[in-house]
Amino acid sequence: MSKIADRRLLIIDDEENMRHMLQALVSRHGYQVETAAGVEEALAAIGNRHFDFILCDVRMPGMDGMDFLAKGIDRLQDTTVIMMSAFGSIDTAIEAMKAGAYDFISKPFKADEVIMALRKAEEREALRRENRRLKQEISEIRGAGGFSRIITNNPEMLSLIGLAGKVARYDSTVLITGESGTGKELVARGIHDASLRSEKPFIAVNCGGIPETLLESELFGFVKGAFTGADRNRKGLFEEAEGGTLFLDEVGELPLPLQVKLLRVLQEREIRPLGTAVSRKIDVRILGATARDLAEEVGQGRFREDLFFRLNVIHLQIPPLRRRQTDISLLCQHFLDKLDREMGVGRRMLSPEVMALFDQYAWPGNVRELENIIHRCAVIADDQLIRVEHLPQHLQGDASRAHDQHDGCGLSLKRAQEAVERKYIADALRETGGNRLQASKILEMSYPSLLSKIKKYGLSS
Repeated sequence: MSKIADRRLLIIDDEENMRHMLQALVSRHGYQVETAAGVEEALAAIGNRHFDFILCDVRMPGMDGMDFLAKGIDRLQDTTVIMMSAFGSIDTAIEAMKAGAYDFISKPFKADEVIMALRKAEEREALRRENRRLKQEISEIRGAGGFSRIITNNPEMLSLIGLAGKVARYDSTVLITGESGTGKELVARGIHDASLRSEKPFIAVNCGGIPETLLESELFGFVKGAFTGADRNRKGLFEEAEGGTLFLDEVGELPLPLQVKLLRVLQEREIRPLGTAVSRKIDVRILGATARDLAEEVGQGRFREDLFFRLNVIHLQIPPLRRRQTDISLLCQHFLDKLDREMGVGRRMLSPEVMALFDQYAWPGNVRELENIIHRCAVIADDQLIRVEHLPQHLQGDASRAHDQHDGCGLSLKRAQEAVERKYIADALRETGGNRLQASKILEMSYPSLLSKIKKYGLSS
């Protein structure tokens, strides 16, 4: 990793005083600085040597900063460009960032604003290097198949994908857990695609989406005459998945009688279709997923303990989107690009206000909720920019509440943090129907701490 003293910075500005002021400022912070009085001089500089960062004025005589971005794009692949302008506007900022700039600061600016922008760029570079390292470690399992569908730069998710890739090589039963919308089926498909069974079928079934009376025949099949209307033999999903993978989504919804039969499949590797006394051997890998806490379900007598242990050979817990905050902008861009390709909505961008709301929102529906909101906004937006008024009402309400909370807290960080903490605890209690133990798990805090906070904020469950 390069030290700051090794980081090269180019300042492009037609005003000599501005160049000298910026050079003196950033040099004190350890950057190796060069300057250019215009675009042609700057293009010659980047043609001869690499710069880590560039501070570039937008308005200059002759060719301007936007021309520099356009003409230098092939040589700016690994360079972070920060634009400067006395004519700052959101439209100019959007145009600059669309053209490849990382950030935008408006003149006149304070010295600490420039240093802060550079520090943000340094942090971004450090994250990019760390993400490249993590991606390299799992590149073999994230190729054309495998886990390439999963959009993430989050270290926790990358670590989970690495573990899933190791598990994929074997036929171990895997239980994938996580909140609704986190991508459990994507992980299951990734395991299948990275396995030796990848050329065979991957079949997914939602155990909670099929009536109990039909689920057994769907899974195990039936023979002619097994029941009224069974006028022919029919394979079940276990046989359809022969040689491949059967993904049992929402396996926690299985009724107890079918849990017994699934346990036998896992133990004996055989099934018995309805209407026959003859069992059939199968070669199927089983992956299960649930949003429920199966250990708690076992304790409540709603799920068999022996089946839980059979399913839970390898456990993969997918983190919720609120713990993957760095993924939000990545996923937004992915969904916007996807909508442009599939529906031709044009190149949409999110306003800074929308991104700020997305960053503070708890995302109870996780990635699926984010995709649905992006879809809605892209369709109803009148121009390129998606604004707060395009968001669903509940998110617009969050914006109003956040503003009201700020007004009530003044500039006190402590009071603002308490306001946010109170809101999250109240939301968790409402989501769990007042179950304080479950709320403590969602909030990832100890039960005694939660009780103390409930008392402190005067909350009732």
